[in-house]
This record gives sequence, structure tokens and C-alpha cells, in this order.
Amino acid sequence: MNQAELIQTRLIENLDYSFPAKPKPLTEAQQAEYIARIKDLLREKNAVLVAHYYTDPEIQALAEATGGKVSDSLEMARFGAEHPAETLIVAGVKFMGETAKILTPNKRVLMPTLDATCSLDIGCPIEEFSAFCDEYPDRTVVVYANTSAAVKARADWVVTSSIALELVDYLDAKGEKIVWGPDKHLGNYIAKKTGADMVMWQGACIVHDEFKTKALEDLKAVYPEAAILVHPESPEQVVNLADAVGSTSQLIKASQELPNETFIVATDRGIFYKMQQLSPHKHFIEAPTAGSGATCRSCAHCPWMAMNGLAAIAEALETGGPKHEIFVDPDLAKRALKPLNRMLDFKA
Repeated sequence: MNQAELIQTRLIENLDYSFPAKPKPLTEAQQAEYIARIKDLLREKNAVLVAHYYTDPEIQALAEATGGKVSDSLEMARFGAEHPAETLIVAGVKFMGETAKILTPNKRVLMPTLDATCSLDIGCPIEEFSAFCDEYPDRTVVVYANTSAAVKARADWVVTSSIALELVDYLDAKGEKIVWGPDKHLGNYIAKKTGADMVMWQGACIVHDEFKTKALEDLKAVYPEAAILVHPESPEQVVNLADAVGSTSQLIKASQELPNETFIVATDRGIFYKMQQLSPHKHFIEAPTAGSGATCRSCAHCPWMAMNGLAAIAEALETGGPKHEIFVDPDLAKRALKPLNRMLDFKA
């Protein structure tokens, strides 16, 4: 075991996620009250709401109803940078807010809570990842968007799952060898598809890592006519069962274009809002996270995404402050901006 492998092994063995409590459910009357208040606050503050596909349905609906955006992290970043609003409120997880601030430092960036993080981000701290990269000085460093601003600043390229395959294929064609981080499943999927020479940081998303092959096969037997849609952050054996593999936006497109009436979906169930909205006549089923050896830490829904409640959005707009506002050190932001702009320019 080399030094890079030892660093990862010790880190992963000692990871201990502290999962947040789920927001208290609101009554229909409370939801309506918060929605009305948030709409007023967005107008008053010259703000726009940007929400990820994995947030809860009422958050996505509110973003759409107020001229905001529901999308994957790449389009969230692009929309926030181009929108004229003075304040962005980002419903997602912290790295998305950091990315928005880096791309638009002149804007105020708020989040419902700064405690909404990501297991990929937690599992890839900058000191350890930087030491890992130093073991391979001749390689191009490509990091997934699900990372801190500091990790992005260490990278040559930042990618989202919607462009990762295309970008690595491009680099491979130029003869570049790659350090990839942090998601091992996505990295292995890309390496298999492209044949690129990649060394992997061994991170994983707690949602996608929990989908179970045997349970998925059993569910497919119950719904033999169903198409299986899988995000490539899932384990290889789950990916191998898929009829379509792709990012959130790519899976939504597949759910529209495939002729099947029923779909088994192996990604965060927050995506069902958009799938059902675009294909109301189709039936969508969660891929199983239960089965032998299951821990169901996520149960197909990111616990940190679930922190983006209506009450928290209203509070962020009303009070701002250190509980809600994103700040990124200017020097760090400058270094992270370079690989982020490469990402945006690559897919322009």
C-alpha cells in the first residue's frame, strides 16, 4: 500500500457522519403561509430561488413559480451567474452555494442552512486530497462538483455528472492521465467507458451507494416491463442493470424519451417531482436501498437535501447572517474560479 492509499484507508475507516434531524413537517396551512411569505421576500430582496432536483417537491414548485430554476448543479451555477437578481438563495447543499458565490462574488448568496453538506464533500478533506494529488504530480486533477471550494481550487478541472464522461474522454484523447475525486463509483464508470488512465479517490454518495443489486433484480421481476434508470454514482453492479445511466438531467430526459410506462429509478427520490411533472402518465418507483447488509442511512433521499425546508428559506431571506450567508475567501475563490470556468466553457 503506497502513501496515497494509506491516507484514504485511514480517512475512510474513521469517517463518522452526523446526520441532521429532519425538518418538522408543516401542515397545509403552514406551507401556504410560508410560500406566500417567501414570494413577498423574494420580491422585496430582489432575490431568486435556485433549487436542486433532489430538494423536496414544494421547494422545486416554489422555485418554478417565482421565476427561479430547478436543475442539476451545472445549470444551477450557470443560471445563478446569468440572472440579474442581487441575491441568490440556493436550495441544495453547501458546495452549491459556494460555487454560486465563486461565480458571482458581487451577489449575496444565501442558503436555507449552511449545515446542509454532502458525504462526498465530507469524505474528501482538502489536506488529505491534496496529499493524494501530490503522489501523482504528472496527472491532471479532475474533481466532481460535489466538493468544497478548497478542493476545487486544487483541481485543474471541475465537472458535474452531466459532462464528466465527455470531459474525461476529451482529456484522454489528449494523452492526459487523471487523478479523479471524490466519487469512486462515478470514476470507475467513466474509466470503464473511456479507457482513461485514472487513479481514484475512494469517496461515495450515501444515497447512491445504498442501492442493492439483488433487491433491484427482485423488483424488476415484479415489474418486468419497467426500465431501470441509474445514476453513475451507484455501485457498478447496479449500473450494469440499467436501461439508461446518466446525470439527473439525463435521467429525466430518458424518462421522457423511453417508451416504457413504468420506471425503477436509482437516484434520490427528489427527482420524481420533475419526472412526474414532465410525464404525468408514467409510473415511477424507487430503486430499493433495503436488503442484505443495508443500513438505509439515506433511504433514497439525501438527509442534508431534506434540510431545505420552507421555514428555513423564509428565515434565510428575513435574517441572512452567519447561519445562512455564504462567504468564500477571495484568494481561494480566485483559484477555484479557473477550473469552474473551464467546466462552464467546456459545455457552453
